Amino acid sequence: MTAVAAFAAWLGAAMIVLSDGRRGLALGLGLTTAAFAVLVWVGGQPLAAAALLLGGAFAVARRLRVGREGWAMMPPRSTPRLVLAIAGGLLALWISTSVMTGAGAPLRFAALSVLAMMGARILAEMEPAALLTALAALAMAVAVGAGIADTGPGPSVYIVAAATVLALSLVRVHESDGT
Repeated sequence: MTAVAAFAAWLGAAMIVLSDGRRGLALGLGLTTAAFAVLVWVGGQPLAAAALLLGGAFAVARRLRVGREGWAMMPPRSTPRLVLAIAGGLLALWISTSVMTGAGAPLRFAALSVLAMMGARILAEMEPAALLTALAALAMAVAVGAGIADTGPGPSVYIVAAATVLALSLVRVHESDGT
């Protein structure tokens, strides 16, 4: 189950990287949220999983109402984004299974792949809806990454991440007309 959840986290992050429309961004954020919630729940932290799920679900519902209309998957000139999604996933898989040792490879893969792809999306993006979606996924990935250690932080980091995701979904950004 954890391997499927880790793959779903990567797939959700890849959808955020490859989408410009609100439906694609919402689906990517929803997949990432659900995957992180499953990984945290399997790790024995049901309160933390519930917090992530609640914050992410609110952000997904908000994303469905705000942003560019439609899916806008793989818009023109998105080949670099496709390369980023595939290469980022492969690099995260290699690091989490070969370089790092010990249990928890799916959790490491999910956290690393989402962190890397959302960081790149944030640095390359100027559209507010995509930027806020990437920031929300990044906040969840940071919390999940903090939980990788044997002496995990407990549910407090996940609750703060969920509150951050919720706050990011409430941000109102007005488009500039360039003048």
